[in-house]
Amino acid sequence: MPSGATPEANRSYRAVLRDRQMAGLLLGDLLANAGTGMIIVAMPVQTLSIHGSVPKAIAIGLVEAAPFVLSTILALAIGLGRVRVPPRTLLIADCALRSLTFAILGVLAVTEQLSLPVLIVGLLFGATFRMAGSSSRRLLATSIAGESGRFAVNGLLGLNSTFALYIVGPVLGGVIVASTGAGVALFFDACGALILLAAVLVSVPRATKDRDAPGRAGARESGWRILRRRPVAARLLVVEFFFNFFYMPIEVALPLYVRGTLDADASALGLMWGALGIGAFVGAALVNQLRNLPQRHVLIAIIGLWAMCPIALAFVGDLTLALIVFGLGGLVWAPFTPVAYSFLQSGLEPDEQQQVVTLWTTGSTVAAPLGLIVGGPLIELAGSTGGLALSGGLTLLLLPIAALAVLRRAPGSIAHSRRDRVR
Repeated sequence: MPSGATPEANRSYRAVLRDRQMAGLLLGDLLANAGTGMIIVAMPVQTLSIHGSVPKAIAIGLVEAAPFVLSTILALAIGLGRVRVPPRTLLIADCALRSLTFAILGVLAVTEQLSLPVLIVGLLFGATFRMAGSSSRRLLATSIAGESGRFAVNGLLGLNSTFALYIVGPVLGGVIVASTGAGVALFFDACGALILLAAVLVSVPRATKDRDAPGRAGARESGWRILRRRPVAARLLVVEFFFNFFYMPIEVALPLYVRGTLDADASALGLMWGALGIGAFVGAALVNQLRNLPQRHVLIAIIGLWAMCPIALAFVGDLTLALIVFGLGGLVWAPFTPVAYSFLQSGLEPDEQQQVVTLWTTGSTVAAPLGLIVGGPLIELAGSTGGLALSGGLTLLLLPIAALAVLRRAPGSIAHSRRDRVR
């Protein structure tokens, strides 16, 4: 990016947070992510206690993949279709359904009536609005901040998720699971969703004008047609898909790695996620400082550095060293999503934001269930350490492909958009 930085790169985190609507929405997002962070630890433990005759790794993979199925279908309908649903409505629906679902699953878990099929079905339907709600959070936040605060807001959303999702949530989740049981942690996720629901209702009134509201006939275009006019954005979506896909086996392997290689319990699993979160928190806090660097090259560097993390982890048998490695991994991984979304949104018109961001979020997130489904059998065959090494190795192979896809420019791409100044 040249010295004359884009408007969205000019506002600091502090300036963005002075907006009361923004502060309220981000606070609700923070607390909701903390509840979800507890589930990162609780869900594998709960699954292992009820997996029955299903192999452990496959059971974990099925449970982790279930929330993505229906939510992917809905999000694709929004991204590929021409019907625009207000982001506020989608986020409210997500919070309400999620809180109800996890409250019911929590009751069944603590009364020892929860089975693996019931858990999978509950997660399948309870997360119907998950992806649409996730993209709606970003759309609401960036629309409140406007172009001048977009880069900072994407950074703050990343800071929120890393601090709550990977530091506070997993650590508290590990303590709760170890002291009471995995079922109790499900109630905290339900409470987090209720808090976010209240924050949306209070901080984002229905009467508030959506800055990304449709303003011309082009708003009826599907996200796919818009992406086709921006080849760099489309190619970056492919890169992010495989970046996430190659990461997902780690989520299957990590509980088994902690229990087997490290010979530790649920608290150690929480510490592992917490270490990733601490590193990611520092990385996310530095995102706004990266705005003056060439964004394309930053994205490529992150992919290469992250790939070294699971490879190194596969050769570590000590908890302390494993925490350090995972923490360093979080440090380099955290800026990827905020930088990628800022790069994407900077090349879109306001009335193109929902279709493209929802489609882009879905395309990158759908890698999760696919990676988890593949990761289960993969970890069963390769073992936890073998699966970690393979995840890192495949990510390294993605590096030259990503460089070719992201650094190559073409007329009409996102880099040539009149609104894009990111270099």
